[in-house]
Amino acid sequence: MITGAIGPFQGARAALVSFAIGIGCCVLATELALANTAPCFNKVRPTEQLVLATSANDRTLRRQLLALSPAVRPDEAEHVVHCAYTTGRELAREWRVVWMPGVQNFLVNIGARKGGLCFQWAGELLSRLDALRLQTLDLHWAESYAGTSAEHNVIVVTARGQPFEKGILLDNWRYGGHLVYGRVTMDPEYRWTEDPAELARRLKANSTPTPQSGPATGETKKRLMRR
Repeated sequence: MITGAIGPFQGARAALVSFAIGIGCCVLATELALANTAPCFNKVRPTEQLVLATSANDRTLRRQLLALSPAVRPDEAEHVVHCAYTTGRELAREWRVVWMPGVQNFLVNIGARKGGLCFQWAGELLSRLDALRLQTLDLHWAESYAGTSAEHNVIVVTARGQPFEKGILLDNWRYGGHLVYGRVTMDPEYRWTEDPAELARRLKANSTPTPQSGPATGETKKRLMRR
């Protein structure tokens, strides 16, 4: 195989990223040695309450969405499953996600990765699900450890008009782009609360034309050090 020569700039950048990953792993190892570590440093394992989606046609997730209410349309359940799964896989490639979400967070925070913080995963999924114009399912913005460095955000789906507590959470962050789902009240790692104001703000922003990209401002600056 023939490869092109790597220039000094590219070589230096690659070395910097490798160094950053090493430093990130050291930081995380230190955190893991401390008592009461935050959930973001734990290796979450699928359980009966938390399931790892197998494909964009995951039948179990589809059945769970249909079980929310007889009014849920089968085609909408299928669209949600496909959208949630493929969003995670596409963003994992786009953001060059590495193993263990805490390391990815570190790389984002030092500018070595474009995205991968939890609110970015949730925000992108919300935008894509909203574009489906669902008629029998509602979307909710969920938060846990709100206002702390361990804050986590996911999207919760309910049947139209159902309370938040009846919903199913969709989380692409915990497994680096591999969709995890389960009952929002049965998550073994997090206790979720609904934030209707954040949902409304984001949906309004989605409907507003986006200006040309420039230096990080607003939410990015405020939330960069969160997940």
